[in-house]
Amino acid sequence: MQDSATALLVDVSDHRNVTDLLTRRALAAPEHIAFEVAPPQADVDAAWRQVSTREFLDEVCALAKGFIAAGVQPGDTIAIMAPTRYEWAVSDLASWFAGGVVVPIYDTSSAAQVAAIVADAGVVLAIGGNTAQLDLLDDAFAKTGAGALGAWAMDSTSSSQPRASIADLAARSGEVSDRQLEDRRRLADLDSPATIVYTSGTTGEPKGAVLTHRNFLGQVLNIAAAYGEVVHSGGNTIIFLPLAHVLARGLQLICLASGMRIAHLSDTSAVVSTLAVLRPTFIVVVPRVLQKIQAAAANKAADRGLSKVWSAAVETAVAWGELSERRESDSRAPSSLSLRLRHAFFDRLFYRRLREVMGGRVDYILSGGAALDASLSQFFRGIAVPVIEGYGLTETTAPLTGNLPGNIRSGTVGPPLPGTAIRISEQGEVLARGVGVFVGYRNPRHNEAAFIDGYFRTGDLGSIDAEGRLVLEGRLKDVIVTSNGKTIVPTLWESVVESSPLVSHAVMVGEGRSYLSALLLLDAEETAKWADAAGVALVAPDATILDEVADARLREHIQTTIDAANALVAHSEQVRRFTLVATDLADTTLVTPTMKIKRNVVLQRAASTVENLYR
Repeated sequence: MQDSATALLVDVSDHRNVTDLLTRRALAAPEHIAFEVAPPQADVDAAWRQVSTREFLDEVCALAKGFIAAGVQPGDTIAIMAPTRYEWAVSDLASWFAGGVVVPIYDTSSAAQVAAIVADAGVVLAIGGNTAQLDLLDDAFAKTGAGALGAWAMDSTSSSQPRASIADLAARSGEVSDRQLEDRRRLADLDSPATIVYTSGTTGEPKGAVLTHRNFLGQVLNIAAAYGEVVHSGGNTIIFLPLAHVLARGLQLICLASGMRIAHLSDTSAVVSTLAVLRPTFIVVVPRVLQKIQAAAANKAADRGLSKVWSAAVETAVAWGELSERRESDSRAPSSLSLRLRHAFFDRLFYRRLREVMGGRVDYILSGGAALDASLSQFFRGIAVPVIEGYGLTETTAPLTGNLPGNIRSGTVGPPLPGTAIRISEQGEVLARGVGVFVGYRNPRHNEAAFIDGYFRTGDLGSIDAEGRLVLEGRLKDVIVTSNGKTIVPTLWESVVESSPLVSHAVMVGEGRSYLSALLLLDAEETAKWADAAGVALVAPDATILDEVADARLREHIQTTIDAANALVAHSEQVRRFTLVATDLADTTLVTPTMKIKRNVVLQRAASTVENLYR
């Protein structure tokens, strides 16, 4: 077994519960700007509205009093189903102030998923972001008998029909005194449930992970202490991850407690324009966003006839990123005059413009949710925007490990964060325990195989390097055993193929087969751009059935990526045949809300296509 641990930096015992983060910040800096709120969609030219910590606290308290006036009791579950927006944050904190337990529901969830969550959590009151979400909540309440206090609109424009909103609840704040609210706020202690987050992962049935106030506080205060250079009162961030995801909520609490200004954005198509307006110092993304930024720059260079120059710029940035990493451990690591000159030239030609696309002030990017290719990390480091890769799960209250400013090693997800220990089992599985690790699932049946010797079983494969950093190697359930008895971990091969802008997801297959094949799920937008540039008229496939895209020139283009991936693995781990398929990645039955592929579902739907690969 391998072990690695990091000592706790901050003891949380002087806090009552998560709400102390807001009340203490409001006492320390009441007029500090805590949020920037997007203007109404109908008024695109309006400025973002600034909200101070005091104003946010006032809104939270008013809504919390409204919850109490409406009949919310201590320990009642309150569901929030809406896109990422400021009112989500108000509703989240207000639920805790009222003594409630928050149940986030992804705004893309199906009717069956909503009904299952509402029933299992015993939701008493729900908040919906639009008409469709309110209808789903209403239907779920009708089917399950839950929702004694009904579903409320997030604002008066959330529903196409007149409907009571959280503003109506806040209007009842006069029915509850400040003393009553304070008593309610302090009812929950560190070990009380704060939230129940339902996760189906990429394979199994939805499970409700119970996270306590201690889990949140332990993570928030210790991560804030470890990442003071990144999260601070002079900075700002934009959250465009779903707030139903624990990483986004954890980040929000860290920023709130540290005084870092927060903006929310639910329309991902507006990310680039919003970066230019708000100019954040820190953002959190999934690796696919970084791939798209790099691909967009490559396409622009190609339009100007500078493809070869851009390739040289990428090589130079990666080399500079590698040098920067070496210098963190050896400040005298040498660099050639040629590299310094090339880097200065390409900075003026390309890198500076890329930084401006991201707002021109980004000091750090945090990447999580999927494996980040080491060369992509080094590229961004080379253009002076370091990427901090981390790793965590819902059950660990998000971050479990993470690289640190001044100590970044591409290809690893860093050492355990403060107050956390990891272990690699004899089977190679990553095990975890610490301040953020949950107490268990809501259904005791789901806990039976979840823990071993006091450690949570993550289901991920990994190893620990000489410096105590975690290197992820794949998912335990994704391991393939061929008919020759060879055990294959597909993650490396798949991640290299997914570095192509045209490939959203690569799924290696070969269980019980004599050789390996793969299904490559195409990125519709990037594939269309490639086809236009190449003068190829692709036949529009049926994306609802994982339809095969059989175009010789497209296959030839992607074959180079397949060859590059095969060159990195042993002969027995190489893919012999592949099929390109189109799919609708908005289909929540195929991907999780964080865009991880549901491998089993894909293989079931594409069973005939897989069989064709072995004929």
